[in-house]
Amino acid sequence: MPKDNNFLHAKYSRSDPGHRVKYLTFEPGAPAFSPPWQDALGHLGKRMWDAGVRRVVLVYGSYLGADLFGAGRLDEVGGLKRGYSRGIPGVESLLAAIRHKDDPLSARNPSCKPPFANDEAVKTKLDGLLNDKGNFSEQYVRGLQNGLSGSHALPLTVQRYLWSSRHHHLGRMEGALALLHELHHLRTHTPVQANERVLIVAYGHAGQLPALLSNLIAPGESSVRDVVFETLAASYEQRDPPATSMQHLQELDRLLAENQFEAWPSLDVVTLGTPIRYGWDTAGLGTLLHVVNHRPIRQDGKRWLAKMDLPQIVMEMPMASGGDYVHQLAVAGTDAVPATPWEEELNQALCENLEPYDGFERWLECARRVTRCPNDGECLFIDYGTPNGSPDEHLYGHACYTRLDALLFQISHVVDTLYGD
Repeated sequence: MPKDNNFLHAKYSRSDPGHRVKYLTFEPGAPAFSPPWQDALGHLGKRMWDAGVRRVVLVYGSYLGADLFGAGRLDEVGGLKRGYSRGIPGVESLLAAIRHKDDPLSARNPSCKPPFANDEAVKTKLDGLLNDKGNFSEQYVRGLQNGLSGSHALPLTVQRYLWSSRHHHLGRMEGALALLHELHHLRTHTPVQANERVLIVAYGHAGQLPALLSNLIAPGESSVRDVVFETLAASYEQRDPPATSMQHLQELDRLLAENQFEAWPSLDVVTLGTPIRYGWDTAGLGTLLHVVNHRPIRQDGKRWLAKMDLPQIVMEMPMASGGDYVHQLAVAGTDAVPATPWEEELNQALCENLEPYDGFERWLECARRVTRCPNDGECLFIDYGTPNGSPDEHLYGHACYTRLDALLFQISHVVDTLYGD
């Protein structure tokens, strides 16, 4: 895994990731909250504790009112408006399938939309609407907390962090800084030592936050980081009153200047269905693992690639027969469109340094590479099977990671991969 990434974008490669990938088939196992389920989690918690893990932070957003595939950006930069798709059969149908449209829940709850605040009232409302569908519910957090720490009475804590879910470069960079502030707060108010570990489990688009964070806290000088700081400062100054996040930016600047991240606990990161976007700088991380809902049923033997090439996947998306289509399609070139002209200007300034793949044709090029495994870290490709219900229920194969019935299976293989037997 590379160091000194300096905010470079991830590469899209069809080559075999080889030993970095493990292929699994989902098995439900013991029912959630049953005694065998609790016992199994207890043993996993003991292994995590012995490996130095003291806290688990579940980072997530919400798809309600959001542009799940980021198709808004594709239309904004061209797409069908400029006829870029002409001559490519099926692209019009693909764009129609991924364009932002309210699902029934979003339509009935118009106030539930980004930006989301990381407070209990919002989390409780999302729990009531979504339960464990693309959402780390309080029941999920409580079950994981009690299970991991229960049988051995370990003070291993689990918490959830809800990010704003503003799906563009500026929103994600601000989200990464907010996450850093939360981690700094945890470190200063809880006894986690430099030789211990914090496990960050990030679902979906929230996985872009630790990717950016890894570049923000990487040691050494960085001209790109200077640009990021200037852009964030300009964003915060536009707020009325100026955002308190300006203090968070000054806090990060001080931590870097004093090399304080060397004394931080190791940050281990697991992403769940996070689309491949930003590169990772592993100098500031412990271990890195990506979990992807993937069904390796291609006929050409290349089981590490998505099932069917673009744009013909439209026919299989409603059944999620190839796995997670948000992971496959929400790649470089997609995004929500910033709400104001000044946000768009600052977002473009970040785009020039973070993602050189802007434009409809470049998105099509990246998506056609059907890449599942990022360049950095290990990968677990899990075949979760054909989901029940409509796309509104399984989110095109993207909702499986937060389901209670997947909790034990996922965490057991995460522990096996990161912390050994």
